[in-house]
Amino acid sequence: MQSEPETVCNVAISFDRCKITSVTCSCGNKDIFYCAHVVALSLYRIRKPDQVKLHLPISETLFQMNRDQLQKFVQYLITVHHTEVLPTAQKLADEILSQNSEINQVHGAPDPTAGASIDDENCWHLDEEQVQEQVKIFLSQGGYHGSGKQLNLLFAKVREMLKMRDSNGARMLTLITEQFMADPRLSLWRQQGTTMTDKYRQLWDELGALWMCIVLNPHCKLEQKASWLKQLKKWNSVDVCPWEDGNHGNELPNLTNALPQGANANQENMGQCRSLEYQHLPAHKFLEEGESYLTLAVEVALIGLGQQRIMPDGLYAQEKVCRNEEQLISKLQEIELDDTLVKIFRKQAVFLLEAGPYSGLGEVIHRESVPMHTFAKYLFTSLLPHDAELAYKTALRAMRLLVLESTAPSGDMSRPHHIASVVPNRYPRWFTLSHIESQQCELASTMLTAAKGDVRRLETVLESIQKNIHSSSHIFKLAQDAFKIATLMDSLPDITLLKVSLELGLQVFL
Repeated sequence: MQSEPETVCNVAISFDRCKITSVTCSCGNKDIFYCAHVVALSLYRIRKPDQVKLHLPISETLFQMNRDQLQKFVQYLITVHHTEVLPTAQKLADEILSQNSEINQVHGAPDPTAGASIDDENCWHLDEEQVQEQVKIFLSQGGYHGSGKQLNLLFAKVREMLKMRDSNGARMLTLITEQFMADPRLSLWRQQGTTMTDKYRQLWDELGALWMCIVLNPHCKLEQKASWLKQLKKWNSVDVCPWEDGNHGNELPNLTNALPQGANANQENMGQCRSLEYQHLPAHKFLEEGESYLTLAVEVALIGLGQQRIMPDGLYAQEKVCRNEEQLISKLQEIELDDTLVKIFRKQAVFLLEAGPYSGLGEVIHRESVPMHTFAKYLFTSLLPHDAELAYKTALRAMRLLVLESTAPSGDMSRPHHIASVVPNRYPRWFTLSHIESQQCELASTMLTAAKGDVRRLETVLESIQKNIHSSSHIFKLAQDAFKIATLMDSLPDITLLKVSLELGLQVFL
């Protein structure tokens, strides 16, 4: 095939303190990112700096010329580019010769080659109009033609900017958010009383997550944070701004969006995780010796997972609570625990058990507090080889499900299983209750498996199951699990576990 004819493009790039502050190219290509010609010139400047001749600012060069040289310089410049600059040259000449013109009221003249002042703000070049136009086009396509993928690429670009501490990250996210707020579908959905699509809501979730990264950035100035807070409040006050919980709490459960069951479902969606190797990088200027960025990251994750929080109203927001928790635990599971990290786990487990209302594992929690079953199962399996007593204490504390206990009928408190023998009223606002109860059941099953051969702990776990699990189907499943664990082929039957299985089985029929 005949190749396209070679074209020559005129490219100009302005630098200021190691940043590209402006670009122009005669190719005419318009996009959010630099065209290939700008990229090529940048790479050439980086790889072959000696081939690019450095000049003094043009004002310095002109200062060294006498009158004849200046006249020759201007006339040659006009001759070479007469079609482009002649009208401008004539206009400027008329203004300079006029004593009352505005140009003669200003001392000196601008010099685009001199660079900015040291106090002037310098940031990477960003074509704001193109960002707005591209986002508007992607949103208008309504998720078709890969528009969702393109928007996620833009979000990834913002994350990259934030990682590099590029001030354009906040600017670019502001432009994206403004286009999201201007999306005409928001008012249409509000008028019709319909919910937005899951894909679209996930894009809004990403917007929110990125804004959290920006406002929590420790390197930002207080003035910047105050400006962003003002802007966020302004957006939040707009009627069409979506609520995190959904359409003002009026969503109905959608069976097609039901959460998958099981401890590893996100994979008493994510695809295969890449095997990553995490290392301790020393964190300077911190208080305690031996801390690293890894230990700090793990500790922050444990603090976040263990915080007490009220179950949100909407179905989507409740699903997001489960999904975010499982994704964060999945990332933690990629890290191999060493002695340093085990100390962090112990410290946080003890702190969460002894803490006040802040902790989801504290002694007293709100009846609608998000349950800690999934998190406690991870803590239990992590701590068990190192501190079994603390592991069981944490898991047993997390077994409770107060939203059902508060609606359970009164019974003979001397026989705890009577409370669970009658199915309580289901709490209608907790759309993810079946998923939560399955996680509670898995936590109990994990403890039963680990307690095999330990009479005292098996009895304690049994009491916890009888007190906290209110679903007959899950009690029956635990009876089956206990029987299987008790009668494994490679060992003698565990009599205590068999008794647990029998008692749980009988409880189902009472």
